Amino acid sequence: MNASWEEFGWERLGHGVGRRRLPGWDATVALVAGTDGALLYDTGSTLREGARVRAQAQALLGRRVTHIALSHPHFDHVLGAAAFSGAQVYGAVGMAGLLKRGADELCADAVRHGVPEHDAVEAAGVLVSPHHEVCGEWTLDVGGGRQVLLANVGPAHSGHDLVALVPGSPTVVLCGDLVEESGEPQAGPDAVPSRWPAALDRLLALGGEDAVYVPGHGAVVDAAFVRAQRDRLAALFGVS
Repeated sequence: MNASWEEFGWERLGHGVGRRRLPGWDATVALVAGTDGALLYDTGSTLREGARVRAQAQALLGRRVTHIALSHPHFDHVLGAAAFSGAQVYGAVGMAGLLKRGADELCADAVRHGVPEHDAVEAAGVLVSPHHEVCGEWTLDVGGGRQVLLANVGPAHSGHDLVALVPGSPTVVLCGDLVEESGEPQAGPDAVPSRWPAALDRLLALGGEDAVYVPGHGAVVDAAFVRAQRDRLAALFGVS
């Protein structure tokens, strides 16, 4: 590491693993460092935000981001991806086609939520779709024996929910918006509420009781928090 996580406003989660809560929507981006590369989980809401994350990752790790995992196809998680030239991008199966068809809709949603129109149009115009789609599970090797498991656990919060599991002490689970701490989970028009509790069951099975769970928005939580949120969603949507 070339600098401390805290120096750049990041939170260290484990050896070579950290995250930042971005301003505006309190969205999480996370980094996982290996000896040969680095995985970024989500990319921010504009190219400018993505470029800041890219510069911080370079300063923190001394190397560029080589892999990107997109948790789901919402503007505050994907519109910064084009700032990472050369990175291989991963998403849940079906996400590539959705982003290629839906750039205008994504742009309009960003503007509705307060992204300046120029920034939204700029980012949507160079929107990066996943190069690799995950159906089930996919293990990434970023070097030095560090592997990251990507798991397609949706549909739930969206039609295309991808989580990342980083083994270690502790194990870190990057949840995307399947889990939220700074507010109640949001079920927009692309959500599949009837499947959401099952997605959280899968998340808990992957991470286990002792893992650190990183929400798409908000503070880091534990398995008990995820389970309680799962039960509230099940009651809210009338599923078991």
